[in-house]
Amino acid sequence: MATYEDFIKIELKIAKIIEAVEMPETNKLLKLKIDLGGEEKRQIVAGIKKTYKPEELIGREVVVVTNLDPRMVMGTESQGMVLCADDNGPILLKPDRDVPLGSKVK
Repeated sequence: MATYEDFIKIELKIAKIIEAVEMPETNKLLKLKIDLGGEEKRQIVAGIKKTYKPEELIGREVVVVTNLDPRMVMGTESQGMVLCADDNGPILLKPDRDVPLGSKVK
């Protein structure tokens, strides 16, 4: 079991996908560019290609883990993680109304 102290270390924020491209060497991954508000933009590699086409992701708000160490995935740096539910494939989590980009999820 994770403790409450473990959980509060995870930083979750609202971001908007501003770019999405296929990673042709894999049938699972997409490379996303996200906007966290202000000047903060990041690149995230996400295993959502099975469920989403790149063009349908542009402008979508998502929940992102922002305080993970960057990680190389298939030779591409990923600077966070997009949260998904699993229903025979990844389903992106999103707020049910507009909130400012960079808002913390509590």
